[in-house]
Amino acid sequence: MKNIKMVISYDGGNYIGWQLQATGDTIQGVIEAALGQILNRHTRVIGSGRTDAGVHALNQVAHFVTDSTLDLASLHRGLNRLLPRDIVIKEMVEVSPDFHARYSARSRIYQYLVWNNRVRSPFYRRFSWQVREHLDSDAMRRASGCLVGWHDFASFQGAGSVCRSSEREILRWTVGGRAGRWIVFTVEANSFLRHMVRNIVGTLIEVGRGGLTPAEFRVVLEARDRSRAGITAPPQGLFLKEVRY
Repeated sequence: MKNIKMVISYDGGNYIGWQLQATGDTIQGVIEAALGQILNRHTRVIGSGRTDAGVHALNQVAHFVTDSTLDLASLHRGLNRLLPRDIVIKEMVEVSPDFHARYSARSRIYQYLVWNNRVRSPFYRRFSWQVREHLDSDAMRRASGCLVGWHDFASFQGAGSVCRSSEREILRWTVGGRAGRWIVFTVEANSFLRHMVRNIVGTLIEVGRGGLTPAEFRVVLEARDRSRAGITAPPQGLFLKEVRY
C-alpha cells in the first residue's frame, strides 16, 4: 500500500465546499470520482481541512492510500485530464505511511482579499470582496493585534459549529498595504472555527469604516458573544494559502 500526498488548487465558486455532502458538487467528491475512473475502485481522499462553499485554495493538501501499481507521473497526468478546469493537482508524491493530511498539520494559513474601490471589477468579483467605502488600514492593523495568541474566539464562531471548545491559537495576523487598492488579510493558526476568518474580517471592516475603534474590537473578542461581532465576510475573498507540517 502507498500513501500519496497531493497539493491541490481550486476555484471554489462552483462548489458547495471541500467536504462530501449528501447533495451538491464538492471538491473532494469530484477528485474521488476522477480517481475512481483511473483506479477502478472507490478511493477515499482525506483533506487537511474543509473549506466552505465558494472558498478557494491555492495549496490544499490531501492524501489517499492505494495499492495501484500505476506510476505516479501517469496517475498525476491522468487525474488532471479528468478534472474540471477549476481544480488542479499541482503535486503528487508518495509519503510515509504515518502522514495524515489533517492530523499531521501544524498550522494553516488563509488569506482574505478585499477590493477597496468604488468601481466594481469584472475580473476580481469571483476572488475578492468589494468594499466601496474608504478603509483605514492602520486602524484595522491596530485592532487585529489583540487576535494573536491563545483566545476564546466564540465571538467569531459561525452558527452550527459542533466544536467542543471555541479556543484557538492565532500565530499571526497581518493586514497588507494598499497596493493597487487591495487590502490583504493573512492569518496563520493551529486550527479554525467555522466561519472564524470571515467573521473576523467582517468585524475588522467595521473598524476600517470607522464603526468600531480598535479598543472596541478587543471588547468584541473578549465578549465571547457572536451577536457583538460584525457580519460574515462573503466566501469568494477567502483562500487557503498553505498548510504547514
